Amino acid sequence: MTEALLIVICAWILDAILGDPESMPHPVRLIGRLIQTLESVLRTYVPNLKFAGVVLGITVPASVFLLTLGVTLLAFCIGPACGFVVSTILVYTCLSTKSLSREALRVLRFLREDDIKGARKQLARIVGRDTQHLDRQDVIRATVETVGENTVDGIIAPLFYACIGGAPLAMAYKAVNTLDSMVGYKNERYRDFGCFSARLDDCANYIPARLSPVLIALAVLVLMPGRLTAALRIGMRDCRNTPSPNAGFPEACFAGALGIQLGGPAVYGGVQTTKPHIGDAQRPSDNGAVKEAVVLMWGTSFFSLAVFGGCSMMIGSLIR
Repeated sequence: MTEALLIVICAWILDAILGDPESMPHPVRLIGRLIQTLESVLRTYVPNLKFAGVVLGITVPASVFLLTLGVTLLAFCIGPACGFVVSTILVYTCLSTKSLSREALRVLRFLREDDIKGARKQLARIVGRDTQHLDRQDVIRATVETVGENTVDGIIAPLFYACIGGAPLAMAYKAVNTLDSMVGYKNERYRDFGCFSARLDDCANYIPARLSPVLIALAVLVLMPGRLTAALRIGMRDCRNTPSPNAGFPEACFAGALGIQLGGPAVYGGVQTTKPHIGDAQRPSDNGAVKEAVVLMWGTSFFSLAVFGGCSMMIGSLIR
């Protein structure tokens, strides 16, 4: 086993145990501050907002990649153990299995207590839609949707890039993802300024999203084998039923595996939108769907590590 792969495995274990402690400094917060600072500067000095957005979209991931590369190289110069620890911690901060699980289960806890207001408030922490008027089934569907979509953004893609390029590439991906979450909106303020960042995020997630049906299917095969056919069928049928070119792949597989229907009407920033439905309503969207989605996410996370790690080892042996 190579040192690079061992770093990714240790990072995955750290994430599974610790998640994202809210009290711990997180590189994503620093990336967010960099984005805010550059946005202010570019809006002041670059009148063409589309060009300013391109500059932002290139500068932030490139800066994060180079800075991470410099930090890890310096750490390895200090000593192999130091380099290993620093690289492991940086990759660990890119993963979100435990934190996404924790947030979804908090929504479930409020639902079990019949506290719909608490569930809506908790859900608002992890989704972009307006939650204040959602009913119980809407809250459940939105929770499953975000667990499915973020299985790519927060788990599969970071592991994919970490196995290819270590901490520097994983952190660069996280920078792209953070850019999209901060400026990749279609409202008046960000339609021009954020369009490059949104497209860059689509490109970065293109391959991981299309690998997700295979990885989710492996998890379904082990955890809920009776649902494998449905997961694959719905995954192939409805993977294009989202405005995002990537989100539909994991969401459709989750919908098929759980036997519920996702999509439909949603409100974003006070504006009503209607997304195509994903999946078939073979069962009500009940509390069990949230728990099963979290279990499926954990299984997918494990198989992502196993598959990418195995491929990394095979490629490494062929190169040698």
